Amino acid sequence: MRILHLDSGRDWRGGQRQVFRLAVTQRDDGHEPLVVAAPDSPLAGRLKTLGVASATVAMRADLDLFAMRRVRRLITKWRPDVVHAHDARAHAIGLGALVGAHVPLVVTRRVTFTPRGRLKYGSRVAHFIAISRAVRDALLRGGVADSRCSVVYSGVPAPSPGVVPRDWRREAGWPADTVLCGVVGAMTAEKGIAGLTEIAEALNAAVRARLRLVLLGGSAAGADSFGGVPAYRAGFVDAIYDAMAGLDMLWHPSGAEGFGTAVINAMALGVPTVAFATGGLIELVEPGVSGLLAPPNDALAFAREVERLASDTDLRRQLGAGGRLRAAQFNVRRMVDGTTAVYRAVTGP
Repeated sequence: MRILHLDSGRDWRGGQRQVFRLAVTQRDDGHEPLVVAAPDSPLAGRLKTLGVASATVAMRADLDLFAMRRVRRLITKWRPDVVHAHDARAHAIGLGALVGAHVPLVVTRRVTFTPRGRLKYGSRVAHFIAISRAVRDALLRGGVADSRCSVVYSGVPAPSPGVVPRDWRREAGWPADTVLCGVVGAMTAEKGIAGLTEIAEALNAAVRARLRLVLLGGSAAGADSFGGVPAYRAGFVDAIYDAMAGLDMLWHPSGAEGFGTAVINAMALGVPTVAFATGGLIELVEPGVSGLLAPPNDALAFAREVERLASDTDLRRQLGAGGRLRAAQFNVRRMVDGTTAVYRAVTGP
């Protein structure tokens, strides 16, 4: 099967990691993926190093006619069996590029807000892949028929036996008895970074004094502080498993999460997570078994769960073990097979 993937992202975030793993595994399975990505994007560069076909097109806006023409030429030349768009802008570009063409369009949706737009979410999209039931429910609220939506959970690779935990205490000059809490992902308000200070200030003073925060993502800025908790902004980290393995717990303060691959990564490493019970995280984290959940946007409740973990080594160990078992259910093979099943359904026998 020939698949033309569209991804407009210029950064290396969760969505791009999923496209990368999907395309590489499809190639290894004997399919022919072609990934159209943004120029100079990490996604395009990483695919080239592994010999996966890629092309670059700058997708500057939803109505970028130049990008639509470029993608249309690639479709005409490549003659894919299916076009798969992986983000909102790629979705719009794909619709424009496919006008008059008889190639099915599959769209992956990763966000939980209700979509709007009859054209964009109309019948020209053969099928929507939702990365969680929460995302699927948002599509249904937006008027997309249930028959045109499938849930295919994101998948992450298992950590290799060669993972070497990064020594954040040594790097940041922190005492050996501190409890290391990590925040992973884009350092943006939508991912809950704005709420870190409120969470930290709600902590018991004795616990707060023992905690240290490591921020993995965004820009490397060194020492910082949130609500009295010393922090270290490490910036983007390529060896993410080594970096996360050096943590005692993960904070995931996002208030609207489609699923949460950073949480799966933490689980796979046995690093317990505290998160808000929102979006797809409810489907991922089993409270008291593979992590802890606080009511949405309740900083005080989040702080209480952090205190529980910080004060109870046995609980961290218990949740870490449960997390490993849970993470194994969200593997790359399952994600690829679910996606391929959607392709088969829209292309016919």
